[in-house]
This record gives sequence, C-alpha cells and structure tokens, in this order.
Amino acid sequence: MRNWLGRFMAGRYGPDQLNIALIIAGVICGVIADITRFIPLTIVAYAAIIYALMRLLSRNIEKRRRENDRFLTMWWPVRQKLIARRDRFRDRKSYRFFNCPSCGKTLRVPKNKGRIQITCPKCGERFIKKT
Repeated sequence: MRNWLGRFMAGRYGPDQLNIALIIAGVICGVIADITRFIPLTIVAYAAIIYALMRLLSRNIEKRRRENDRFLTMWWPVRQKLIARRDRFRDRKSYRFFNCPSCGKTLRVPKNKGRIQITCPKCGERFIKKT
C-alpha cells in the first residue's frame, strides 16, 4: 500500500512539457471563461485538462513522445523569442539595440557613448549610430 502510485504509474507515460502546457492553457481558459461567462471557452478548458490527464495515464509511450516532440519543435522558436524579449527589456536601461542593415541581426551596444561605429559580428557590416 505504501507505493501504490508508483506501481499504478509503472508503464504509463507520465508528465511532460505538452501536459504542462495543456494544463496551463486549460486553467487560463477556465479563468477567462468564468469571468466572461462564455460557455464554449469552458468546454475548451475542460477538454484541455481531460486530454492532459489522458496523456498522463496513457500506456502508448511512443505516440505520446512523438506528440511532445512535435509540440517542442513548435514551442522552441516561440520560447526563444520570449526569452530574447525578456532579456532586451531587462537591459533597456544600459544598452541600445540596433538591427544590422545588411543581415537584420539585432545588436546590443552600450548607451551614452555618442556616435560610434558598430560592426556586425555575423556579416561584418559596419555602420555608425548614435547611442
């Protein structure tokens, strides 16, 4: 009786990133549906949480792993952009951000240095900007 959950979950898929995202999306949809009293959003919230629970208890491990891999390939670029925005917002007081006119890469330079020549590390393009 002491380890019944461990024995119950043996051979089942368990939690992963897609499950966490489904639960978070379900809770957010549920809160919004509760505030707005929009019934279809309540159904979406319950469906997301039930699907996450179904995935958690599934014995088809390979299929769940493929689903999670597809989710991660879609989520990774979004996550990277969110992290870049967060870092840029955090550094806004100390740095200015410019896009390279040649390749479009975002470059970070210190603030209050006057007019400086900036060299893009990606393509080698040089341009002058006021910081």
